[in-house]
Amino acid sequence: MPESSRRQIFVTRELPGSALERLGQAHDVSVWPHRSPPTAAELLENVAGCDGLLTLLSDGIDEEVMQAAGAGLKVISNYAVGYNNIDLEAASRRGIRVGNTPDVLTDATADLAVTLLLGAARRVREASQEVSSGDWQTWEPAGLLGRELSGRTLGVIGMGRIGTAMAKRMVGGWNMKLLYTARSDRPKVDESLGGRRVELAELLRQSDFVSIHVALCDETRHLIDEAALAEMKSTAVLVNTARGEIIDQDALVRSLRDGGIFAAGLDVTTPEPLPPSHPLVKSPNALILPHIGSATDTARHEMAEIAVDNVLAGLNGQDLRCEVNLA
Repeated sequence: MPESSRRQIFVTRELPGSALERLGQAHDVSVWPHRSPPTAAELLENVAGCDGLLTLLSDGIDEEVMQAAGAGLKVISNYAVGYNNIDLEAASRRGIRVGNTPDVLTDATADLAVTLLLGAARRVREASQEVSSGDWQTWEPAGLLGRELSGRTLGVIGMGRIGTAMAKRMVGGWNMKLLYTARSDRPKVDESLGGRRVELAELLRQSDFVSIHVALCDETRHLIDEAALAEMKSTAVLVNTARGEIIDQDALVRSLRDGGIFAAGLDVTTPEPLPPSHPLVKSPNALILPHIGSATDTARHEMAEIAVDNVLAGLNGQDLRCEVNLA
């Protein structure tokens, strides 16, 4: 490619696979070399003069960042399904196309939601710690009693792609009854699941297991607050693979401590990483993972391919493979 047609791209983290090599063959690519994300100041410095950005959820891309990049910035490609880290209004005003990487991580995230549900229900964290600490003394009839799944009620908050995939696993594998919430514009759920659409309060009251799969927005921030947790059964298990801000973590700590709910399985928290001293980390009935919902080789490699396709298309003035806004 002629030098005059090569553009400047900043990528905020190394990505798995060979997609960045493909991007580098067409344009001049600078990749943030550190494990931790760039600070706000470092981000502003590195985006200067860039025509395209390939970002992660941990990178706040607001109008100040776009202004620092300059008038040449044409595309921002987020290596994630979510894009609440990007100011879409500012991007649209500036004619900047924004893309994401949906669909390919559906199965991986649904699998992890099932993993968290099973792990929290069967007290896997406590059991593993008993082995590693040397507290395992014998087989005990009443030791580490957990919750069974078969025939129980699953409540899915947000019956989109991932919520539906998770429900199929639980209904098909454990013969669970299904309750769910969904936006009015969502198509009807697969009839083979036998699910019933309900309001959130009813879902919380009736479900033995609750799994969160909604996007983060003003309406869903602290959707699961103290009042919502009080609606849940004391034997219930709460799972979150969506966004940490959807749960009021202080209220969750109290509920877990006081027996408001049985356990929680979380792949997302606020902040990330959650400090080891945080009371939620100290809660024995909270199983917490470091945001690995999409962490399979298949999903992460395909996410990289889509993210790079988005950048290349945006720089060529074409529709993005997965476009969030139509600038």
